[in-house]
Amino acid sequence: MELKRKSSQVIKEWYKGSNKALLIKGARQVGKTYVIRNTLKELRNKYYEVNLIDSPEAIDIIINAKNVDELVMGLSTINDMPLIKGETVIFIDEVQKCREMVTKIKFLVDEGSFRFILSGSLLGVELTNLESAPVGYLTVHEMFPLDFQEFLQITNITDDVMAHLKESFEKRTPVLDAVHEKMMTLFIQYLLVGGMPDAVSIFAETHNINNVLNIHKNIIELYKMDFTKYEAENKRLQLINIYDLIPAELLKQNRRYIVSDIKKGLHFERIQNSFLWLNNAGVAYPVFNATEPKKPLKASEKQSLFKLYLSDVGMLTSIYGMETKRMLLSRNSNMNAGGIFENAVAQELKSKGFALYYYNSNRLGELDFVVEYNGNSFPIEVKSGKDYTIHSAISNCVANEQYEMQEAFVLADCNLKRDDKITYLPIYMVMFIEKDSGEELIVDEVVF
Repeated sequence: MELKRKSSQVIKEWYKGSNKALLIKGARQVGKTYVIRNTLKELRNKYYEVNLIDSPEAIDIIINAKNVDELVMGLSTINDMPLIKGETVIFIDEVQKCREMVTKIKFLVDEGSFRFILSGSLLGVELTNLESAPVGYLTVHEMFPLDFQEFLQITNITDDVMAHLKESFEKRTPVLDAVHEKMMTLFIQYLLVGGMPDAVSIFAETHNINNVLNIHKNIIELYKMDFTKYEAENKRLQLINIYDLIPAELLKQNRRYIVSDIKKGLHFERIQNSFLWLNNAGVAYPVFNATEPKKPLKASEKQSLFKLYLSDVGMLTSIYGMETKRMLLSRNSNMNAGGIFENAVAQELKSKGFALYYYNSNRLGELDFVVEYNGNSFPIEVKSGKDYTIHSAISNCVANEQYEMQEAFVLADCNLKRDDKITYLPIYMVMFIEKDSGEELIVDEVVF
């Protein structure tokens, strides 16, 4: 089926109102090429597409072109798609294969005959300086697996139901019981399937979890091929070991990634580059320790202490295996699902643009997540069991006046209710937690 993506709206807004080049980045298999093609077709644009892996000769053409006319002439020899000045958008896929695009994009945008969309995988690894190209010439948008709201398009959830859910979230009122139970069932399905487009599509067609699991296995193998393809030989095994250990670390009570679990005596400094590689490649999301749960969280960031989540919760449950998926589906109260629930929340918040932190104190306890939300430092606790009202850390931190926490969320398998500053949210409502668009700051004119 044709999946609608929120990133399509980003492309449409760029197309209608920007002369910059647009870079779509993201991990392999999240649907970058698909959404670009479909959106340009929807806009009825005469676009030209070239894939730098399938057509490596295009790399030399891009590098050697002294002006736009030479670029157009060279590209026209690769395929017969139209290249019409003032109309055609040039779509360059797998752009990580051509580092020279960093220096070329400024002159291509300045010349103005064509619009440019760039996309590729491992851009955070291969083209770290591409994002630092002059702000006036390049807009960067990161794509992720489908979030829960995008996943719901394959279900029969109506606009009226979504409006009811959004109103409940905004007014902090309970959801109708029948709606709540339906939404929890769909959220559990999301934990099984995740948001990788191929997995979502095959699930929509067959509802066969075996098919989903096979797709996840193939994607993981592709990721590991990338580890060996793009990293120095002595780091390849280390990358695989770090990645493979993530599911086991998420089964621990505090979820913190312990470097010595890879190899006894190993310290963070020895693996820091490999850890950053996984982060920059978009296949794993770090949640760093904040030594103080107050704004700005970045000021107390401690990168040597972190949790590490997979980029897709469906891939996580596939690694755990079919029995885990069965227990989730039956909502077995005996299973340890805390890491799975947390992974889904981390994935959702990351896709919304939040910088993610956790907080741990011997005196106050541990907060699963702390983010900057609605202008405040904001704690979020994730509970998978029925004891979701037990949360000493979040109670202690909210009560501490120096942290200025106006509200806290506990995300759980429960209906919505409030208890003073603590709001208990059904976990599927994480889809409504949106990053601040940014407060307006007006500086008065200084008059002498």
